[in-house]
This record gives sequence, C-alpha cells and structure tokens, in this order.
Amino acid sequence: MKGEYQHNIDAKGRLFIPAKLRESLGSSFIVTKGLDECLFVYSAEAWDVLEEKISQLPMSKSRKLQLFFFSSAADCVPDSQGRVLIPQNLREYAGLQKEVTVIGVSGRVEIWDTARWKQFNSDLTPESIAEAMEDLGF
Repeated sequence: MKGEYQHNIDAKGRLFIPAKLRESLGSSFIVTKGLDECLFVYSAEAWDVLEEKISQLPMSKSRKLQLFFFSSAADCVPDSQGRVLIPQNLREYAGLQKEVTVIGVSGRVEIWDTARWKQFNSDLTPESIAEAMEDLGF
C-alpha cells in the first residue's frame, strides 16, 4: 500500500478510505491506535499476523503491546460510499477534527490529523533519511 490522500472526516466521524487502499485492505479491516498519535489500519490478514507475533513474545513484553493495540481496536466495514466510522475514542487519540491525511505505509494504512502529519514531516531531514537508508545498505 502506498500513497497520500487528503480527506475530511464528517461530523458523525465517518472518513472516506480511498479505493486503492480499500482494495488492499479488503471488505473489512481493523483500525487501532498507532504510533506518533495517528491511527493504524490493518487488513484482517495483517492483523492476524500482528496478533500472532505479539502473542509469541514473553508476557513482560507483550502485555503493553496487547493493551495498546487490542483494547482500542475496532472492526470497520466501509459503507457503499467507501466511508468508515472511526470510533470517538480513536478520533480523540489521533486528534481527528476535520482535515485528515490517509497514507499507505507498505503493509498498513495510517490515518493522521493533517496538521500533525505536516508537523511530523517537517521534522524529517535529508540527513535523517540518509542515515536510515544506510541501515538498508544504500
């Protein structure tokens, strides 16, 4: 999954998920808290993989991850217009008010408040990207 899309969340908390991303996510998917105060969106298959990997960790490491990801997770099914209802607790966590950026990040989708997304990107520098690329052997 890839790409960046700008949308508005409506007063009822519904958000349009772009068709290209919905194709990869499937007919229903899971939305949960993500890092950096955004939301993570997983296909059912990717969610199962995440759940399995977390369950294989020792309890001392898995408990916090289980509480963070699973307690706030919501099953979402797009309506006929491609919108999903983002639960209030998740909207509050991510600060979603109106302008939202939906991005494809390889194996998941992320949902960001647009102002927060712009701030996050302004903190990235060519040097920090080059340093990360070195870890990949580039």
